[in-house]
This record gives sequence, C-alpha cells and structure tokens, in this order.
Amino acid sequence: MLTRRHLLCCGAAAGLFTSLAGPARAGLLNPCRSGIPDDLKPLLARTFEGLDAAQLWDVHTHLLGTGDSGSGCSVNAQLSQWWHPVEMLRKRFILNAACVPADAPSVDRAYVERLKALADDFPPGARWMLFAFDQACDAAGRPHVGHTTFHVPDAYAAGVAAAHVDRFAWVASIHPYRPDALARLDAALANGAVALKWLPSSMNIDLRDRRLRPFYERLAASHLPVIVHCGEEHAVPGARRDELGNPLLVRAALEQGVRVVIAHCASLGLALDLDRQRPRDVPAFSLFERLMDEDWDGLLMGDVSVVLQANREPEVARTLMLREAWHSRLLHGSDYPLPGIPAAIRLPALVSAGLLDAADAAPLERLREHNPLLFDLALKRAARWRGARLSASVFLTRTHFQRHEVA
Repeated sequence: MLTRRHLLCCGAAAGLFTSLAGPARAGLLNPCRSGIPDDLKPLLARTFEGLDAAQLWDVHTHLLGTGDSGSGCSVNAQLSQWWHPVEMLRKRFILNAACVPADAPSVDRAYVERLKALADDFPPGARWMLFAFDQACDAAGRPHVGHTTFHVPDAYAAGVAAAHVDRFAWVASIHPYRPDALARLDAALANGAVALKWLPSSMNIDLRDRRLRPFYERLAASHLPVIVHCGEEHAVPGARRDELGNPLLVRAALEQGVRVVIAHCASLGLALDLDRQRPRDVPAFSLFERLMDEDWDGLLMGDVSVVLQANREPEVARTLMLREAWHSRLLHGSDYPLPGIPAAIRLPALVSAGLLDAADAAPLERLREHNPLLFDLALKRAARWRGARLSASVFLTRTHFQRHEVA
C-alpha cells in the first residue's frame, strides 16, 4: 500500500518531469546539439595550444547501458520504478546528459554512438578510457543485485574499445572478493585493460582486507594502475558504506607497490582522520593532500575529474592549481557523462570565485551545448587562480597507461 509520503514524493517528481518537458528551457537539460560553430574555433585553438593530442587520454569515462543490445549491462530496477522518483530522475538526467533519447531503440548503442561522435570532434590521437563497472558483492564475494546501481561487464567495455581502437581504451572492474578475482584480473591483463576501477563505498570493498594482498601483488607486478573513488559518492550510492571511501585506506595498496589514482582527488565530503589518536571527521580532500605530500615513489596520482563541479569547494581547484609540484601526478578526466548535466558545473559561480574570466563564460556555455567533452577540457584549460593554472602535463596522461595500451 502506498503511503501519503510516497504519493507526495511521486507527485513532486511528476511535477518536475512536467517542468522538464520543454526543450531545456530552465537550463536543466542537455540540448544535445551537434557540430562545433565556427565562432567557437578560437576557444578550441586556445584549448589545444601546447598539447599533443596523441598524449591526451581522458582517464575517467563511464560506459552505461541497459543490456538491450546483449551487452550484459544492467541498471538497478529502482531507476525505472515510479515509486522511487528520485532514482527515476537520476536515470533521466544521466541519459539526457549522454543524449540518449527516451525512445531510443537501443540505449546501449545510442550511448556509444553519441560518445563516439563527441570524441570525433577532437584532433586525431585523443582517446577515452572506458570504465567497466563490477557489481557490488557481499563479504563472501557473491554479487548483491540490490546494492548494484549499474553494472558494465569487462567483456562489453573491452568490445567497445576494440571496435574503436583509434578513440577508446578500456578499464577493467573486478570485485576483489570474488572467488575468481585473480583469474578475472589475468584475463583483463591479457585482453589489454589499461587500468582497474573500484568504487569501494558502493561496491563494498575494504582496501585493508587481507584477502586483497594476492590481488595487490598481481597489480604491482603488472604495473596496472587502480583508479579508486575516494570521498563521498552521490551518483552511485550502491552499498552506501561511506567509511570505505576514506582516502587514507589506499595506503594498503601503495604499501604493496600498487600504482593508485585517487578519482576526483577525493574532493567531496568528509572522512575520518585515522592518523589521529582521537579520529575526527575532516575534509576528504585534506587527506588526499596529506597522501600526495608523502613519499610514495611516484605510485600515487589523482584524477581531476569534476573538481570544478558545483558541489566542490572552490578551494579544491585553487589548491590543485597552486600545487605545481603535483601536476605531473594529476591526470585529466571528465567523468563523462556528468559534464553533460548543465547544473553540475555553474560557470557564473566559477567567475564569482575568481576561477574563470567572465569573458570565457558565454563561449564555454555554448560549447557545452554542442560537446560536453570539449567543454570539460576547455574549462579546465581556461581556469585560473592568481596566475596559476593546471599545467599541460595534467593533460598528457597517456604515459601513465601506455605500457598497457590496446594494440
């Protein structure tokens, strides 16, 4: 039986869906334009100045699908159930960000087609690292469907990359609690994976678990980097174990010689400072700063995806720009499709924070309507703080993954 709360919530969601029905009139939806207007070409010329496109790899790109093409992808049933209106809206915004029409014959195919079209607006050589995404698992390594927001199998990510080797590489995702985790890792290495992706708080992975030691040994021996989401996670709630997103937990992998990329530089939310005798919550980003200042012999990196997003404090981007000594270990990533959500990055707020020249806001806004990937790159190249900016080395990421490049 539906409660009054359910009815009120669903009614509010219905109202919001109705308000979004117009052609992005409130600036909430991606208008999904194609082609790049000629008057934006000077902005793009500035964006690529000093960059070698062949070294430009986007290290944080999501694949999504429903499995309607036989891909094996899936999304949690709640994202399509009207009595879970918040989850339905989550799905609506994500698919719109990726320009997948509600009536698309195949969500799987439409998602890849749009991503490939956006990539083809870049100079030759630029590539995107496509994430597989494993299921959440319980303590015994059994998949937990109810805690899995979405699932993208390794085989699908590898197949999409293989079909478009000029633009895509692929990133494996293997839950280390699985009984066959090591066999899956060996298969991924043999199939050309360039990295491994974990989201511990959503997937239920404790990086300190002793069972991970053989997995870490294999990662260290192969030099395969693991991209680990740290800090709070809102887009993929999954198992909702926020304590597992503590940046300090990556030390367990670093101590065994694993190359680690902390996604988003742990730039959102609080985490327990486990180094204190009496631990207390501090900004997760401050723990990332501590780790970056420790001597890990070049093993530790961070990706700068979404650090300019509206839910991040401006001080995050300011710090990353000013800490030039870190730049060789900071890596460009977009977290696509999130740059396609207009409300996610608010350009007037960045101007007010002193991070963006007011003259750049209008052309960047127009560029986002045509190509959110180009917009994301152009914004990061344009952003400044007191004369500091992200160095060109932040965008020359191929060298960190080249050893495992797809042939």
